Amino acid sequence: MAKLVQRFSRVTNPKQGYEQLIWFSKRLPELDEADRSPENKVHGCTSQVYVASALTDGKVWYRGDSDSQLVKGLVAFLVEGLNGLAPDVIIALKPDFIQQTKLNASLTPSRANGFFNIFKKMQDQARSLQSESHADLNALGSLSSPPSLESNHEGPEKVTD
Repeated sequence: MAKLVQRFSRVTNPKQGYEQLIWFSKRLPELDEADRSPENKVHGCTSQVYVASALTDGKVWYRGDSDSQLVKGLVAFLVEGLNGLAPDVIIALKPDFIQQTKLNASLTPSRANGFFNIFKKMQDQARSLQSESHADLNALGSLSSPPSLESNHEGPEKVTD
């Protein structure tokens, strides 16, 4: 994330920032139709925005899309910056990096708010993935307990003819 923030903070005019966002948007892989679900929709954006996530080997991996090229660039920026991080790192990340990019100065208030909402959605997903992972580990822990050696009877049953 730090490299991306640094890259955008060097932009000297809003047009360059927009051009970089458009470039990022073109690099974002296509989002599967199945990922365009209500639980992946980002609320509080004027554009249609979807962000899907998965946890693999303790790292979060995001996919996303928007019907607006500029907002798609914002999604791509966050996907690139957050992909491959552990959930706790994403959850702990403060949104002040948004101001450090200087993008908020060139975005309309509704787009700046949308950028923040996309980020919060991604944090919420990381939190959910972390909770699910802990629940899965707890379930595995209870399954891996050794079976009880106690028995309700006193040895082999006697067989009578």
